Amino acid sequence: MPLAAFRGVGKTFPNGVTALDGLDFSVEPGEFLSLLGPSGCGKSTALRLLADLLEPTAGRIDRHESAVRNIGFVFQEPTLLPWATVAANVSLPLRLRPAPGVDSRHRVDEALALVGLDEFRHAYPRELSGGMKMRVSIARALVTRPQLLLMDEPFAALDEITRFKLNDDLLALWRKLDCTVVFVTHSVFESVYLSTRILMFTPRPGRVAAEFKIDAPEPRAGRFRTSPEYGAQCREVSAALAQVMKQDTGEG
Repeated sequence: MPLAAFRGVGKTFPNGVTALDGLDFSVEPGEFLSLLGPSGCGKSTALRLLADLLEPTAGRIDRHESAVRNIGFVFQEPTLLPWATVAANVSLPLRLRPAPGVDSRHRVDEALALVGLDEFRHAYPRELSGGMKMRVSIARALVTRPQLLLMDEPFAALDEITRFKLNDDLLALWRKLDCTVVFVTHSVFESVYLSTRILMFTPRPGRVAAEFKIDAPEPRAGRFRTSPEYGAQCREVSAALAQVMKQDTGEG
């Protein structure tokens, strides 16, 4: 049973902009699903609808109970509290929604260890690099042990070396935690490297134009980026994206 299913979903904002129209897709348990498309095509809107942060104006979203109860969200910016330590930032979801019997200190220690920041628990955001701030943001999303992890272009502002490292770390986390990830990106190369499945969105209003299943050996590592298989799949997805963009402009 899917964790969530979009059925003819549309979203029009009060200013009249229609971000999504007739969007249909499902999120399957345990997969790493990327939503790929150009900026402004409604990918982030779809993610916020999935998180129940927005309501659709058409269609419906069917959610499995477990997906409703346990979602982690990583935004484009780390959005850390500048006056709080790393540990205090990570513990924020547990303080906002305390649960009986939960050892908050243990959960924070566990989340920081998962992202490799256990030695920085007493540091402040101003003392961290951009990549480390994003790791804190990921740890904050993981501290509730989510079954569904939603990520909205979390690495877009980082340099390529840091981005590659965090891609590898994210895959390791996904395997270790056995969770489901929905990842928004406009990078063909990132989506092919990370995903088990890619949904390509049309330009606004967004809907699914194509779907790709990425068949790659596990665990993936840096050598996959230089393999003929990776190059071939990137070319296939790039060609499809170019065709979608061409159709939108009326060419071809």
